Amino acid sequence: MEFTEFLNKALKVTKMELPGEDFHLKMAPIERLLELKTIARDKNTAKKAAVLVLFYPSETGKTQLILILRKTYKGVHSNQVGFPGGKYEEGDATYQDTALRETEEEVGVSRDSVSVLKELTEIYIPPSNFFVQPYFAVTKETPAFVAQEDEVEALIEVDLDHFMDDAVIISKTLTTSYAKAIAVPAYFINGHVVWGATAMMLSEVREMLRQLL
Repeated sequence: MEFTEFLNKALKVTKMELPGEDFHLKMAPIERLLELKTIARDKNTAKKAAVLVLFYPSETGKTQLILILRKTYKGVHSNQVGFPGGKYEEGDATYQDTALRETEEEVGVSRDSVSVLKELTEIYIPPSNFFVQPYFAVTKETPAFVAQEDEVEALIEVDLDHFMDDAVIISKTLTTSYAKAIAVPAYFINGHVVWGATAMMLSEVREMLRQLL
């Protein structure tokens, strides 16, 4: 889809009701997720993070979405596909500021070029004990991406039409931090298996776009 057409329709997202947790659960890798989220909120010990779901025009004017492949490291999200974003820091005025700062650091997109259109549904990630706040955003400029060397293994530029194709929805047998050889719902995007929290957030975004486009 041409970005100019996408942008005209995407601006209506500001007035939409969020599809919410029902669409998170469609791609949830474990049961009891909402129960675990409630427990974590009651304990009030979880860390906070924010990410940006950023759409932009390619050099040919097509609509794309940026994802990142994280570096391999000792942690539960090692070598996984995610959104640009990261942990809330004391210097951040809001979670939106966190998402914008981290996006600028991780992929080189200036926060001044980004328009945040919608705060999406917060998600809880049990293995890392994080509450993550995603934001739906656009930039009218074609980004000159610069990957943060110590955080990002690869940039994944996803064509909107590919993302919206139901053929990308798969089931994959994975060994996770909490179970061995379990079948999890996932997306197969640009040759990458996208599952877990990222897939859950993408599920809400896909439903919103399905209604808009």
